[in-house]
Amino acid sequence: MPIDAAKALAAEPRTGEISWNSKDVQLYHLGIGAGSHPDKPSPATDPDELRYTLESRLHVLPSFATVAGSGSPGVISGLSMPGIDVDLAKVLHGGQSLTLHRPLPAEGTATATHRIAAVYDKGKAAVLVMRTDVADAEGPLWTNDAQIFVRGEGGWGGDRGPSARLDPPAGEPDRTVRRPIREDQALLYRLSGDWNPLHADPEFAKVAGFERPILHGLCTYGMTLKAVVDTLLGGDVTRVRSYVTRFAGVVYPGETLRIRMWHTPHSTRVAVGAVERDDAPVLADTIVEHS
Repeated sequence: MPIDAAKALAAEPRTGEISWNSKDVQLYHLGIGAGSHPDKPSPATDPDELRYTLESRLHVLPSFATVAGSGSPGVISGLSMPGIDVDLAKVLHGGQSLTLHRPLPAEGTATATHRIAAVYDKGKAAVLVMRTDVADAEGPLWTNDAQIFVRGEGGWGGDRGPSARLDPPAGEPDRTVRRPIREDQALLYRLSGDWNPLHADPEFAKVAGFERPILHGLCTYGMTLKAVVDTLLGGDVTRVRSYVTRFAGVVYPGETLRIRMWHTPHSTRVAVGAVERDDAPVLADTIVEHS
């Protein structure tokens, strides 16, 4: 079996130094649509957008943590961990959780520790939980968990793991916004470091079972958090405490996201669908915890 769960879980963590600067932050923000807003007449020069794109007033959206330093949030690198030997064409990013210990600086150097935190048997697929803990000289910065589905690798009788499914939010959403996805969005986003050809190469996408390249799930993840921060948190990125989602379906460049939000004083439930496909689910079981 290409996945040896016991070996993967017993493997020593991988630790290395990562660093990033304001240019990396700006590139990430542009990759998730900063400076392009459907409701603003001049979004590229709007003060609310410049805080994501202009170095002199740069705020760091917490989801930048998924690309800081390495670009790929432990997903690609984690697939080379001991006990893991899988076909990249069978890999799907199933979910992501992020816990912030402090606001992210626009420039930094830190130590990242990667390990396989869990391996679950879902029958037709295996799920790897790849955990990354990041700390700098002042202490912990963030913890990322990436849930990776590997199709065709389940069925060995292992632990199925917990269910991430939540009951649907009650009532009508407090806010609903639309965010268009540019045709070149995936090509720009991948410059932040996730080079999986599924998001750029039509032939590879067909081998993986898709009609054409799909948008990175983490690009949608970042676009959604930006919408919540801008719409409900007054643009204050430091209010975000944690952010978890399940990737419920694909989205294609050129489509439009419909982002629905159910807001409370300390958390916001979010559901994201693709407008052009009758709101086909894209992100589900999504919660932003905040102050």
